[in-house]
Amino acid sequence: MPPARLRSIYRSILRELPPRPVLASPRSHLHNRLRASFTDSSASSHAEAEQLVAYLRSQRLYVTLVERYNPGMDMDEEERVRLTARRVGMDMPELYARGKKF
Repeated sequence: MPPARLRSIYRSILRELPPRPVLASPRSHLHNRLRASFTDSSASSHAEAEQLVAYLRSQRLYVTLVERYNPGMDMDEEERVRLTARRVGMDMPELYARGKKF
């Protein structure tokens, strides 16, 4: 496999991983393992690397879609009820809105 293609795959994997501050800390164990695996010239490991890129990209897209179409997932129940009431044109009663239930 041409070196340019290998660099492209390696950079694609790094783009899909969570970002780390540049020069703030040494490379993580994962980065070191990835780099070491790319020095190996076996074609099967590079095919696996391309599959890994596709998997990581799909996982990132999945998380994005779940967050987009389930916006109330990380809200507590009281906030979710308040926003649902607002969505249908109602406001919660003052006693309930201040955290005091009837």
